[in-house]
Amino acid sequence: MIDTLYPKHCAICDDALNIGEEGVCDKCRKRIVYISDPICLTCGRPITDNGGKCDECVNTRHVFKAGRSVFSYDFIAESIYRFKYLNRTEYAAFFGAETVKAQGEFLAQIKPDAIIPVPLHKKRMLKRGYNQAALLAHEMSKLTGIPVYEDCLKRSKDTVPQKKFNKKQRFINMKKAFIVGKNVVKLSKVIVVDDIFTTGSTIDSLSLELKKAGVKDIYFITLTSAGT
Repeated sequence: MIDTLYPKHCAICDDALNIGEEGVCDKCRKRIVYISDPICLTCGRPITDNGGKCDECVNTRHVFKAGRSVFSYDFIAESIYRFKYLNRTEYAAFFGAETVKAQGEFLAQIKPDAIIPVPLHKKRMLKRGYNQAALLAHEMSKLTGIPVYEDCLKRSKDTVPQKKFNKKQRFINMKKAFIVGKNVVKLSKVIVVDDIFTTGSTIDSLSLELKKAGVKDIYFITLTSAGT
């Protein structure tokens, strides 16, 4: 009755779901576009040759060890925008399930001690009311049993959105943007969760702080990667 009066929305097209449909409508489920092999062994972007690195990672020394993304950017970009800015928090369950399904093998290989969502600055958190990366992290945790360490990192700078900058400016913008807010010495391997991977400046910046605090290996998973 509740679903009839207040139907949930498809995480792809945002239309109301029919009774019995979960996460996405049947029509959209058939057209989901995932990132598939061959991919860069470092950042997870598609590449033309199997078993190598993309040009970006060949020319960049990342602090993180490796990462993967789930969906093609062109397919999922509008959905992520609604999830991130238009209060479609209900999408989190679908995104979490799809992430674990698509990257379950990656998670099994890593065996991370914790999932760490990329934090929002307190000003942005107050304005938005939620952190979409944290919602995704908790859904992944429900399915994998990997604990979420939501408070171990804090955003010390209210950075300008990265989309406004080139690669060099992104690095400068994110420099010293994070501080470790909780003792993470006991963590050896962690997986950082966010919505979009672009150049890696954000992941690198927080990975540097985590390494300073004693974390050995930092990996990441995002819903999508720019340019895919």
